Amino acid sequence: MLGGLRRNPTRLTHPTSISRLIAFEISTNGSNNMTPDELKAAALKYHAEPTPGKIGIEITKPCRTQKELALAYTPGVAAPVREIAADSQNAYRYTSKGNLVAVITDGTAVLGLGNVGALAGKPVMEGKAVLFKQFAGIDVFDIEVNSKGPEHFIDTVIAIAPTFGGINLEDVAAPHCFQIERELVKRLDIPVFHDDQHGTAIIISAGLLNALEIQGKNIADARIVCLGAGAAGIASMKLLVSLGARKENVVLVDRSGVVHAGRKDLPDYKQEFAHVSAQRTLADALSGADVLIGVSGPDLVTADMVKSMAAKPIVFALSNPDPEIHPSAARAARSDLIMATGRTDFPNQVNNVLGFPFIFRGALDVQASCINEAMKIAAVNALRTLAHEPVPQEVLDAYNLKSLRFGPDYIIPKPFDPRLRDRVSPAVAKAAVDSGVARKKV
Repeated sequence: MLGGLRRNPTRLTHPTSISRLIAFEISTNGSNNMTPDELKAAALKYHAEPTPGKIGIEITKPCRTQKELALAYTPGVAAPVREIAADSQNAYRYTSKGNLVAVITDGTAVLGLGNVGALAGKPVMEGKAVLFKQFAGIDVFDIEVNSKGPEHFIDTVIAIAPTFGGINLEDVAAPHCFQIERELVKRLDIPVFHDDQHGTAIIISAGLLNALEIQGKNIADARIVCLGAGAAGIASMKLLVSLGARKENVVLVDRSGVVHAGRKDLPDYKQEFAHVSAQRTLADALSGADVLIGVSGPDLVTADMVKSMAAKPIVFALSNPDPEIHPSAARAARSDLIMATGRTDFPNQVNNVLGFPFIFRGALDVQASCINEAMKIAAVNALRTLAHEPVPQEVLDAYNLKSLRFGPDYIIPKPFDPRLRDRVSPAVAKAAVDSGVARKKV
């Protein structure tokens, strides 16, 4: 994940943003060493030539003769219309609904650029469509909504939802993103997934569980500091609690310092992690901590803070392109740490492309009505397990590596690992069936 800086005070840097788009695009030309000007020129050319944009629509059935035209449109099209009118589930059989996801934004929190508006967010939504198709064979309509507020956005999504098998919310700013997702999950019978929240949480959790294993630590006992209390931070901490972390061991830190019970400025979504505490600053929180999860901004963590952490610390500095602390500075401070970033040029890249294509693939394959906690945990465990296995040669070739094995510099699979779809998607599908939210039993 190569996220950008979030300047909105209610939404800190999201670690997934730029890499889910740029890391993929840079990989297509084989260069990760471009200057900013070269990257800008290459990116603009990539998006403009030979055809503007990154996605299109293909026809999946022949339509070259009078007979085929009669089947594709009138009068033949009336047959599936009648079948769907009689039973709405037939839409999955006779239309593209079951393999079609809406990637929807209001443009309020796009990359590190903030509230640039719906239209300016379109290249990112198209980029997300590329990754859905490239990695999981899922079709996408990108939808940019000029929203008048969360209620208008919710109503808009509900109105167009019959078209789709799933809804991927993207780059919607906190705190509205919480309300929007909650209402859509409640009112729709197809998967609704805010990737900035849950995709990030799933990848962080998989990597952290493996890092804790390597460091000989238990999640139930680990003291975890989360720097960044927006969508990504809150969702990640909630999922870690579901996986065994103790809420009393989790400390949130936002722009005003430690989130504690004595603060009067806390919105509802932060209060769940507000404890009675004497800690007030990030330095206070990190003293003796086992884990730092950074989903905030650049250069907020000092070497002295890392030195103050417990033995064998774990640092996930996921702000992008500049992490909370540079890996070289963190490693110089502590030789016993495990380090992860959102960048492609360091080991242990936390990248949402490891999750959302395969999570939606599994959900769509069984026509799930939602993506629930069991499905998220299944994705975590599938990713975690895959990192323990020998790495295929094609993955080594893709990253120009001679070897790669489970350990401090490899705690999570690489995005181009071809086994991801075969492992994560079936695990998610099985969890959907086992938890009773699948319409189709596979």
